[in-house]
Amino acid sequence: MNYKPEGCIFDTFSNQKYISSPEGLSEAMEKGIILEAKAVLCTISHDLIIDLPCAKGIIIREEGALGISEGTTRDIALISRVNKYVCFKVRSLKLDENGELSAVLSRKTAQEECMREYISKLVSGDIIDARITHFEKFGSFVDIGCGIPSLLPIDAMSVSRISHPSDRFKVGQMIKVIVKANENNKIYLTHKELLGTWKENANCFKAGETVPGVVRSIEEYGIFVELSPNLAGLAEPKDDVCIGQSVSVYIKAILPDKMKVKLIIVDVCGDKTEPKEINYFIQSDHINQWTYSTDSSSKNIISVF
Repeated sequence: MNYKPEGCIFDTFSNQKYISSPEGLSEAMEKGIILEAKAVLCTISHDLIIDLPCAKGIIIREEGALGISEGTTRDIALISRVNKYVCFKVRSLKLDENGELSAVLSRKTAQEECMREYISKLVSGDIIDARITHFEKFGSFVDIGCGIPSLLPIDAMSVSRISHPSDRFKVGQMIKVIVKANENNKIYLTHKELLGTWKENANCFKAGETVPGVVRSIEEYGIFVELSPNLAGLAEPKDDVCIGQSVSVYIKAILPDKMKVKLIIVDVCGDKTEPKEINYFIQSDHINQWTYSTDSSSKNIISVF
């Protein structure tokens, strides 16, 4: 079983085959297969109504998510699923008084299997898929499998500092994350190590070039401009520049021994910069150690997993 974030399997041939007929739903129930479909309504009692091509699907409140029955998960976890894909297992099938097929479903059961067979086995350094679900000022909540949430702290998103998670990601975006720790099935995440070392990022630029950037911090002595998520440079002070603005910058110098990039702001190009497509420098599914610093630098910035 592939325990992906919700929304990843809905359009697959296998999922569509199972949810499109009574026989498919019956087979999925017999085999314990996890399926996906869209939640179209959350009732007054917080049951989820699921749009199935061949039946009326319902996930009662207590089966809507891990922790609902115990009170450790709030009902907003159910309300917020409306108009989104949810995973589930088929619990029972029956005909109602009008002869229409009704399917009783359980998202909780799917999450229990995901927790037991996948999340409990994750170890520090594992690189996994995640989907951004919503933002808080302190970080992004992500779905790491079957709707099970985890937090990606804002300071773990990139080396370049940002004011808000929306500076880096969009809601619904699929990303890669690294398991920092797994403590009693509570998963701690990081992301910045996937975005390359100082040298890897600096190699994408040359002194004398004029390139796009984003203003991330304004200090008395200069302006920090992000060239890529893991590389920022210091530009000379300039009036009428604000945090978050898109700018063009001239690269004066790239100094590997000091891990510094010296810049001059040429022009302000816009007030708001949308998050760019992420470039991952690590393509494997596990890492043990990551060193951001250059060999010639006196700084030693290392992540050990």
